[in-house]
This record gives sequence, C-alpha cells and structure tokens, in this order.
Amino acid sequence: MELKFYTDLQFFASKKGVGSTKNGRDSNPKYLGAKLADGQTAKAGQIIYRQRGNRIYPALNVGQGKDHTLFALTPGIVKYSKFMGNKTKVSVIPVQEKK
Repeated sequence: MELKFYTDLQFFASKKGVGSTKNGRDSNPKYLGAKLADGQTAKAGQIIYRQRGNRIYPALNVGQGKDHTLFALTPGIVKYSKFMGNKTKVSVIPVQEKK
C-alpha cells in the first residue's frame, strides 16, 4: 500500500511591502513668544517679543521689525499693559543710569 501526502504550502512575504505615506514632514521650530517678561530690564535693540502678526502691539520706546518682532529702542524696564479692552501693548520705561 502506497501513501501519498499532498501538501499545500503557503509562502508568505519575507519583507513587508512598502507604500508611500502622506506624513513624515515637519517644519523647524520658530521659537516664538515672549523673550522678556514684565519688569525685566532690556538693553537697546534687545528682542522683547517674537510673533506672527500683531498679537502684542508696540508702545513707548519699542520698535517693530518687518516680521512683527518687538524690540527695545532704549534701555529700560519692560512693561506690558492692556488697552482697548483685550489688546496688549508693551513699553520700555527708560531708567536713569547711575554715574
């Protein structure tokens, strides 16, 4: 008597098929936000706040760059204050230097 074995072998892929993905990208950090807090001393030209658009408005002794960065025009103390309800402005109050 002769035995016959029929085997039905299933071979699986040894490597996963790699498809394309829509993810996998990221932008570099922009480091936005307050660089000097209320009450801190600022040197002339020092950045006070980096922003996109006017989240905070420049006031006394504060300049604004073309990318809306706020910077001190004179050395002094940084002061944030509210105006027109919910808007915020930042000023630099000049300090008398000791001689």
